[in-house]
Amino acid sequence: MKVKISEIGEVIGGGTPSTKKAEYYKKRGISWITPKDLSGYTKMYISHGARDISESGFKNSSTRILPKDTVLISSRAPIGYCAIAANDLTTNQGFKSIIPNKNKVLPKYLYYLMLSNKDNLEQIASGSTFKEVSGNAMKNFVVEIPNLEKQREVVNIIDPISKKIELNNQINDNLLELANVIFTKQINKDTTKLRVVLVKSF
Repeated sequence: MKVKISEIGEVIGGGTPSTKKAEYYKKRGISWITPKDLSGYTKMYISHGARDISESGFKNSSTRILPKDTVLISSRAPIGYCAIAANDLTTNQGFKSIIPNKNKVLPKYLYYLMLSNKDNLEQIASGSTFKEVSGNAMKNFVVEIPNLEKQREVVNIIDPISKKIELNNQINDNLLELANVIFTKQINKDTTKLRVVLVKSF
């Protein structure tokens, strides 16, 4: 069945507290996600970004609290990054997130659906300076939604594959970190040897 996004969830934008006020940001406060946080991010769920905002930062911006299971979709710079909120969080204005109506669509199914529609989202973007998917464009974006039973079947098939991809990415990250550690130790070791040779030569 073809439906508009507005028929299966609520589309919410975000906001950014003034960066000129340090008190609007803190190390651990209200989770605040930007598209940059999703750059290279391969996991399905996200809980925190690079920095959080404070209560005063939240109150002095247009961002809103998004509940757990909200599907976050970057709407500009770039378009189409997706993740699911692992907890209550906020985003900057670079998102048009969807709070799914769980009586109509499963959060995971919506996540996979929007990932597969990245190219289509880019086609409905507009703007002269840079392309952006507007709130109205997202609300009127048409997608194919089967019944909940079929959605569960699809999610159950894709989930194991997705989890294996996440595991492989984590293994690769760990191996890269190990390689960096070994490289650094080897460089330091060789540097120490060189210093010993230089001292002895004098």
